[in-house]
Amino acid sequence: MGAEVEVKDEESITKLSTKSRFRYNSPLVQVSLIGLVCFCCPGMFNALSGMGGGGQVDPTATNNANTALYTTFAVFGILGGGIYNILGPHLTLAAGCSTYVLYAGSLLYYNQQPHQGFVIVAGALLGIGAGLLWACEGAIMTSYPPPNRKGTYISLFWSIFNMGGVIGGLVPFILNYHRNEAASVNDATYIGFMCFMSAGTLLSFAILPPNRVVRDDGTRCTDVKYSSVSKEATEVLQLFTNWKMLLIVPAAWASNFFYTYQFNNVNAVLFNLRTRGLNNVFYWGAQMLGSIGIGYILDFSFQSRRMRGFVGISVVALLGTAIWGGGLANQLPYSHDLPQSKKLDFKDSSFAGPFVLYFSYGLLDAMFQSMVYWVIGALADDSQTLSRYSGFYKGVQSAGAAVAWQVDTHKVPFLSQLIVNWSLTTISYPLLVLLVMLAVKDDNKTEDEIVNEAPVPSSNKDINSTAIST
Repeated sequence: MGAEVEVKDEESITKLSTKSRFRYNSPLVQVSLIGLVCFCCPGMFNALSGMGGGGQVDPTATNNANTALYTTFAVFGILGGGIYNILGPHLTLAAGCSTYVLYAGSLLYYNQQPHQGFVIVAGALLGIGAGLLWACEGAIMTSYPPPNRKGTYISLFWSIFNMGGVIGGLVPFILNYHRNEAASVNDATYIGFMCFMSAGTLLSFAILPPNRVVRDDGTRCTDVKYSSVSKEATEVLQLFTNWKMLLIVPAAWASNFFYTYQFNNVNAVLFNLRTRGLNNVFYWGAQMLGSIGIGYILDFSFQSRRMRGFVGISVVALLGTAIWGGGLANQLPYSHDLPQSKKLDFKDSSFAGPFVLYFSYGLLDAMFQSMVYWVIGALADDSQTLSRYSGFYKGVQSAGAAVAWQVDTHKVPFLSQLIVNWSLTTISYPLLVLLVMLAVKDDNKTEDEIVNEAPVPSSNKDINSTAIST
C-alpha cells in the first residue's frame, strides 16, 4: 500500500515537473535565477571595477585589493568545484555572494578613511567567495541545459548577468552626473551597490540542486549524490594532468587578463568620472549582444556540433583580431595617464572613436568567454565533472588577473600591456580548435559523459519495471 502511494506521488510530481518550460524546476528558470544572482553580485562588482580604480582617484588600493582577490580566487576557483559537489548550491552560493557585500562596504569605508588594509583583506575574502560562486555558476550553466542548447542558455545567462553591469554603470553616472570634475565616486554609489549585492545573496537560496531539475524531455540533469572530501581532492588534483584542461589554460589566462588594461588604461585614463559610468553601461550592454550572437552560432549555425564549434571560434578570432588592431591604433597617441582637464567627456566631439572601441572590447569579452564556456560544456554533461572543469577555468583565469593587476601597479607601459593581451587571446584560438577536434563529438556524447540522466518515470509501469530491473 505504501509503495503504491509513493508511486502515485512520484507520478504526480513528474506530471507537474514537465508540463511547462517556465516551471520552477526547469533549466530555463534555474539558469535565469543564477543569472539574476550574478546580476546582483559579480555584475555590480564588474560595474564598480569598470570605472577604473573602483571609482577612486588613485587605483593603487584597488589594484592591490584585486591582486589579493584574484590570488585567492585562483586557489578557490579550482577548489570551488569540489566544494560545490560537497555542499550543494545553497551554501556555496550564499557564502560566495556575501563576500561581494563586504568588498563594496570596504570601498565605502575607504572613501572616509583612506587606509588600504581593510580593502585588501576584503578583496582576499572576495576571491574566496568568487571562487565558490563561479564554480557553482559554471556547473549550473553548463550541466542544467539540454546538450544541444547549451549555447542558447549560456547567452541567456550572460545577458542577465551583464544587465547588472548596465544598471551598475547607470548608478555612478546618475549619482555623479553633476560632478564631471570629481575624481572619486560619492558614498551613495557604494551603498547602492551594497543593496544590490545583498539582494543577490538572498536570491541564491532559490537555486535548486541538480537532481531536482527536470528538462523538458523528462530527463533529470543528474542523479549523482553529493561527493566526499577525499574524492573531490583526488579529482581536483587530476585536473592538472587532464589534457583537455591544459589546452584551455591560455584561453582561461587571457579571459580576465585584459580587464586591467581596458578598465584602468582605457576607460579610467581617457574619460572623466561620469563618462566612465556611461561607458560601462554600453560596455556591459555590448556583452549582452555578443553573447546572444555567439550563442546563436554555437547552437544553430550547422547541424554538426563540431562544425558549430569551429565556426564559432573562427568568428571570435577574426573579430578579436580586428578589435585589438583598433585598440593598437587608439593606444599609439598616448602612453601615460592624462591630466583631468584633457579627459574626454561624452559631450566632446572626439568622444565617438574611443567610445566605439571600448564598446567593442565588451562585445569581444562576452563572445570570447561564452565560446570557452560552450567548449567546456561540450566536454561532459554531468554537473560534478562540469563544476570541476568550470572551477579550473575560473582558477586559471583568476591567476592571470592577479598577475595583470600587479603588472599595472608596476606601471608597465600601456602598449606592452596591449600587445600581451592581444597575443594571449590569439594563441588560445588554435588550441581551442584542437580541443573541439579531439574531444567534442557530433552525437552529443563526450568521452567524459556519465550515464546518470535516466528519464523521470512517467507512469506506474515505468517505475515498476525500473524496480524489477534493480
